[in-house]
Amino acid sequence: MNTPLDRLQQTATDLASLVARAYVAQVFFLSGLTKIRDWDTTLLLFNDEYHVPLLPPQVAAVMGTGGELALPVLLLLGAFGRFAALGLSVVNLVAAISLPDIAPAALQQHITWGVLLAALVLYGVGRWSLDHQVLRRWWAARGRQESLA
Repeated sequence: MNTPLDRLQQTATDLASLVARAYVAQVFFLSGLTKIRDWDTTLLLFNDEYHVPLLPPQVAAVMGTGGELALPVLLLLGAFGRFAALGLSVVNLVAAISLPDIAPAALQQHITWGVLLAALVLYGVGRWSLDHQVLRRWWAARGRQESLA
């Protein structure tokens, strides 16, 4: 049944998803911009401060910065939203574990971002996304009327 209360709940869920996507996307995109603005310092930090496991510092710098610039755009648009949220979860986790002396407040921020990203991975990025629009049109082209909430 699609009651007014159901529609209100769905709208609130879609709004919360959009706000979470926008917040997390802004955090990571701005971090990527900071890294690319001063690439020499970024390389220095990856060599001396950030201890990314399994990757040479230069490779980690390129991958981390690339992820921080590309994935937030996808997440904000809701294009391949779960993939983008999962990718940013990896970036977030690596960032948190690569700093041996992370401050408690910084760790709490990473936990908050991680929880928001996990919710987007598990529950999807909502109806206000390109993913939903594309899937809705794809199903409509096949004559199906299923709900894609």
